[in-house]
Amino acid sequence: MNITRTTVPGEGVLFHFATRDGQNLAVMVDRNGSRRILVYGGGDEPSQAIQLAQDEADQIAQVLHSRSVDDRLAILEQRMAEIAGGTP
Repeated sequence: MNITRTTVPGEGVLFHFATRDGQNLAVMVDRNGSRRILVYGGGDEPSQAIQLAQDEADQIAQVLHSRSVDDRLAILEQRMAEIAGGTP
């Protein structure tokens, strides 16, 4: 996946994603922290924009992670114990 980050003056930051299959989408992070998912239908302009509240963006991020936050936290705790010389 190709990801580009662009600052949009007065708006926020745009993260554009191009998949291996050539599909395009973007996430616009507004200055106030809200997010918009922009879906492209083949042209240069998005065909759809989906506004997300911060908690909604967090929920989608949780679903997209390959491991849950709890699983990742458990792995980090295990690694910290190993580094500190504790039992895994």
